[in-house]
Order: sequence, then C-alpha cells, then structure tokens
Amino acid sequence: MFILSLAGLVIGGIATAGIFGGYRINTTPSVPLGLWQIETLSRDVRVGDTVFICPPADAPEIKLARERLYLPAGLCDGGIAPLIKTVVALPGQLVTIDGDQVAIDGELLAHSSIQAKDGQGRPLTAYAGGIVPAGALFVHSDYMASYDSRYFGPIPASGVLGLATPVFIFDVN
Repeated sequence: MFILSLAGLVIGGIATAGIFGGYRINTTPSVPLGLWQIETLSRDVRVGDTVFICPPADAPEIKLARERLYLPAGLCDGGIAPLIKTVVALPGQLVTIDGDQVAIDGELLAHSSIQAKDGQGRPLTAYAGGIVPAGALFVHSDYMASYDSRYFGPIPASGVLGLATPVFIFDVN
C-alpha cells in the first residue's frame, strides 16, 4: 500500500510540475520526442522560432485532424494539445505551392513536401497559398508526415503559448 501511495504522489507531483511549470511531453515525431518547456515569450514571434501554439478548434481542417487522430488531446480549446511547430512565415509574407513544395516569398522551404494522402490512404488537402494575414503565422515541421500549415494554412498568432524549449529529448533522426 505504501508503494502505491508513493507512486501516486510521484505521478501527482510530475503532473503538477507539468501544468504549473509549463512542461509538456512530446510523443509525436514532428519534433524530437521528450520533455519540452513552454518558455514565456517577451518579444514578438520571429521566423525560426519553435513555439507551442494552440490551433483554432473551430477550423474545419483542425476538426478533421481531431477526427482522424492526427492531434493528441490536451488543454487547448476543443481538447487539443498545443502543437510544437516552427514559425516559417509572418503576416505579409507570400506562401505559394510550387509543385508539391511550399515556397515562402519565392524561396523553397526545406522539407516541405506535401503529401496527397495520410498514412492510412485518406486524401489530404493542401493549403492553396496566399499572403499570411495580419495576426496569423504559418507554422511547419521538417517531419514529412507532420500536420501543419501545409494543410491547415496560417493560424492565429494569439494561440502562441510561448517558445518551445527542449529539456530532455531523444532525437532519433
């Protein structure tokens, strides 16, 4: 009984530290697996920042992602876990689709191949491209099968929780 109580205290302590300390465990291959911390952002978001961001739960592409289980459950609106993505375009930048690749202001984005189907053979619809609107960000992951702005387009910058800082990760690439 003592061991079970001790285990419960340890698990409760870890959960409390995670919630109040801004720690999150990433179990998706979009970024390295492991423990990440949400670091408060005291400046404007920049291209190249890796951020925790809550996607808009009411967007059709996000609803589809939840139905297909692309996005894990979490504390964002709609019961979605915050995404860990890299900001690759800011408001006013032009995102175009060049064949099956994404280009930002005419420069091809590395590792941006757009997939026609998901891992279960279901069709994927790519973002059509356009100017990133005011108050939005275009986010990306180098992981080929990542569900990111290649499919759902720019998302509100108001969803940024902070910078994503790796604490203890397993980079298996």
